[in-house]
Amino acid sequence: MPRSTTAAPTGPTEWEIPDGSRRTVHNGDVTLGARVYATSHLTGTFVLRSGRKADRYFDKYRFESDPGLLGEVVEALVPLVPRGIEGLAGLELGGVPIATMLSSVTGLPAFFVRKEPKKYGTERLCEGGDIAGRNLLIVEDVVTTGGQVVLSAQDLRSEGAVVEHALCVIDREGGGSGVMGAEGIMLRALFTMSELEAAV
Repeated sequence: MPRSTTAAPTGPTEWEIPDGSRRTVHNGDVTLGARVYATSHLTGTFVLRSGRKADRYFDKYRFESDPGLLGEVVEALVPLVPRGIEGLAGLELGGVPIATMLSSVTGLPAFFVRKEPKKYGTERLCEGGDIAGRNLLIVEDVVTTGGQVVLSAQDLRSEGAVVEHALCVIDREGGGSGVMGAEGIMLRALFTMSELEAAV
């Protein structure tokens, strides 16, 4: 497969935190990005959610189900976890394995956020314990429009959690960062989709 001469940035980046402080973190490594893309990028005939057909498809579950690759992704996410976070809120479904592994690396407790409360047992929307008063980081695999992150943030806030940050592996650059910003949520992404495509 031909490789692009354009590489994704790998140097340190300063992130501005809402309290006015700055923190230096590193962008995703170009080699790791290339492997994520190569693992998840499929060719063939696919029916998209919109009903349209496509000859390419990005299957995010391919990199999430590879334990070695997912482990490397999670290690790269660690520097992007903001200071003061008290728990990781993994969104159903793709955010759950990432939040689980990130919890094991950082020592932060993991919570699992359903799209709808279950209809039996505790009937909870957020599993894993009491979140009232906790400063939570929403964890997602891929963000496009940001709509589900915003809905889940509203649900978590209604249960007393503080939600000001979200973390994802891939930002598809579909306007999600702006949508979340309007709701007071700062998105941090390991890669943008354009960076992944340029890395291969």
